[in-house]
Amino acid sequence: MDLWPLLPSSPNLSLPEPLYYDSYFPGNESDLGSRNDTPEETQQVFDKTSSVVITFIYFMVCAVGLTGNTLVIYVILRYAKMKTVTNIYILNLAVADVLCMLSLPFIAMQLALVHWPFGAVLCRLVMTVDCLNQFTSIFCLTVMSIDRYLAVVHPIKSTKWRKPRVAKIINLTVWGVSLLVNLPIMIFSGLMPNKNQAWVCTIVWPEPQEAYQTAFMFYTFFLGFFLPLTVICLCYLLIIVKVKSSGVRVGSTKRKRSERKVTRMVSIVVAMFVLCWLPFYVFNVTSVTGTIDTTPVLKSTFEFVVVLGYANSCANPILYAFLSDNFKKSFQNVLCLKKVAGLDEVERSDSRMDRTRMVKDVTAATHNAALLNGELQTSI
Repeated sequence: MDLWPLLPSSPNLSLPEPLYYDSYFPGNESDLGSRNDTPEETQQVFDKTSSVVITFIYFMVCAVGLTGNTLVIYVILRYAKMKTVTNIYILNLAVADVLCMLSLPFIAMQLALVHWPFGAVLCRLVMTVDCLNQFTSIFCLTVMSIDRYLAVVHPIKSTKWRKPRVAKIINLTVWGVSLLVNLPIMIFSGLMPNKNQAWVCTIVWPEPQEAYQTAFMFYTFFLGFFLPLTVICLCYLLIIVKVKSSGVRVGSTKRKRSERKVTRMVSIVVAMFVLCWLPFYVFNVTSVTGTIDTTPVLKSTFEFVVVLGYANSCANPILYAFLSDNFKKSFQNVLCLKKVAGLDEVERSDSRMDRTRMVKDVTAATHNAALLNGELQTSI
């Protein structure tokens, strides 16, 4: 095929490349080799080596991601000090990443075997869970960005919304919306034969397949990347405008410093998500809007891009450890690297603490205004 053949809509919306690339199926390497002046034997060795390396990377990503995100879930559930509104959203993100990591071994096995040996039911389950992570992750980051906007720009008014109970309800809503958006995968995922007549797990689109695939690519791009990213960028733009214009004077110095650290952590997590997923969506959109020659170099590049998308799931715990003092102390405590006191103490939620501080700040501001008014009246 002269065009880049049947790119999956997302690493987390489809299984790896053997399902989609004619050049990956044995028996077709000679066609790719003739177009690129590569001997058939050399191309076969190249494909096998690439498959082994990518499979190994998948298992490494799975091990790191599963360990890191399980640790995040444990420390948030274990320590009272970690049960803040932001961390409840982080908990939701970690759960989605764990589910994604659990599906990776199956994906890696199909990549290595070039067929699906686990049956139709497990195929649909793995595809659904894998896709669910993609939507849930970006929706969680969107909610976290909106939460940062409320905390920084509307610190007083948002206290009635920024509560752990509300955060849990929002998390459930995120899963519900993700399942709804994920319906095409749940309906059309299944088994189909490849060119060697071996069964592979993929998305079996009805006719006309090309039209459905193209529509689905844009569907996932807009709902799973472009629109959420637009909301995220708008939130941080409003935060920057607010900080530049007023300096966010409400609240204590300690609270403002804490808010800055949390906002910085969330913004870096969002930036990492964009860095990991943007190259893939560039490939996706280009595949349906332009002509791309299928070359070994381009194929290898796309393999790296797919792995990069999955690697985002194991990057978040590392970012938390470097950017959040509470996460760092909690990790050290669990791993017995350093004993940290005070993590088990029952503390108020951050929203309740914020509300208490806000009431004090408003009272103080009102008192100061009254004193100033009295001084003005006396001087007059």
